[in-house]
Amino acid sequence: MKIIDLLHDDKLSLSFEVFPPKTESNYDSVKHATEEIAKLHPSFMSVTYGAGGGTSKYTLDIAKNIKERYGVPSLAHLTCVSSTRETVHERIRDIQSAGIRNVMALRGDIPAGMENEDRSHWDYQHAVELVRELKESDADFCIGGACYPEIHPESTNQKEDIFYLKEKVEAGCSFLTTQMFFDNNLLYNFLYKIREAGITVPIIPGIMPITNGNQVDRAVKLSGSFMPQRFKSLVDKFGTTPAAMKQAGIAYATDQIIDLFANGITHVHVYSMNKPDVAAAIQRNLSDILG
Repeated sequence: MKIIDLLHDDKLSLSFEVFPPKTESNYDSVKHATEEIAKLHPSFMSVTYGAGGGTSKYTLDIAKNIKERYGVPSLAHLTCVSSTRETVHERIRDIQSAGIRNVMALRGDIPAGMENEDRSHWDYQHAVELVRELKESDADFCIGGACYPEIHPESTNQKEDIFYLKEKVEAGCSFLTTQMFFDNNLLYNFLYKIREAGITVPIIPGIMPITNGNQVDRAVKLSGSFMPQRFKSLVDKFGTTPAAMKQAGIAYATDQIIDLFANGITHVHVYSMNKPDVAAAIQRNLSDILG
């Protein structure tokens, strides 16, 4: 099933994101975690992609297993940074052969040690180039893209960011998933601005449950996310007590999702970080809301 078809349903729903193992030695444990999340029957599951394509095979294996064994539509991430066009086309064929119909097209993070390298000779500079090639392929993929409610870390300002986002949508993205955010007002403001700019595809808010105090610095570094005082107070109070922080983080994420649903959002994507217990707790908190 194509994700865009799911997004046209007005029924409230959740999806979850998982990531593949970095090495073969922990493949079984990661596979088990993703299967436990699949047993929750989310609307779909997305499977991330290692920097430089290092875990690309595992991405496809996990996505295929979720789809075939549990009947959960899967969304395979595909990045193009530092990859050759030949390599990317090979991965596109592999995804198609696996029967995966949904692809999240991303530039990807610049691999460590290559941040200051001259990238002018790379086959791909931006995600929009990958979107165009996916759209032009014979695979008939449903193509997703990423967006930033605050601002892309490499953009000069939000106006520029939205300009390039519209270019990506016009190239073939059927929907967009947001980077994590911790203040829903940032999303609502972003939605107003992109609709004014003529971007009309469905936007899926991405929510990250922070269940460990050590996650905060990493989340800020990865996304540049604004941390509201309410959230900072939560971390200050419970961050050094693992069980309390986990419960508080799940509650905060649940509260965000409830507010999103109450304000007209019908679908939310949860960055579940391969934690079945966290995914299950959030779904349980919303059991009567989800119906």
